[in-house]
Amino acid sequence: MADRGAYRGGRGQHRGGRGGRGGAAGGAGGDQTKEKPKKENILDLNKYMDKRITVKFNGGREATGCLKGYDALMNLVLDDVKEVVRDEEGNETTRSLGLVVARGTLLVLICPEDGSEVIANPFVNEDSD
Repeated sequence: MADRGAYRGGRGQHRGGRGGRGGAAGGAGGDQTKEKPKKENILDLNKYMDKRITVKFNGGREATGCLKGYDALMNLVLDDVKEVVRDEEGNETTRSLGLVVARGTLLVLICPEDGSEVIANPFVNEDSD
C-alpha cells in the first residue's frame, strides 16, 4: 500500500476541470464569445424608488415601506417598514420592522401606496354597436 504514492486511479494523466471534453476550447468548436441577450425586467421599479409601496407576500403577510433598492430577481430593500398583522377576527394591527430585504421569490403583489394610474381596458372593443 505504501508503494502506491500519489496514484488516484483514472485513465492516464490528470486532465483537470469538471468533466466534459476538457481543454480551454470548451467543446466542439462552439463560439463562446457570443453574448446572450440580457433579460429585461417585467416591472420597472425605478419609478417607485424612494416612494412608499405595499408588498404582499406568499403566505399572506403584508408590509408597507419605502423602496430603497431592487435587483433583477425582484429582491427588494425596503426602509421604515410596517407589517400589517391581522388576527382571526379581522382586527388589524401594525408593527415596525425597520429596514427589510424582501426575497423576490416570495412576492405576490407590489403596489404603490399612493395608488396607480388608470389605463384603458385593452380587452373592450370600442367599435361595438
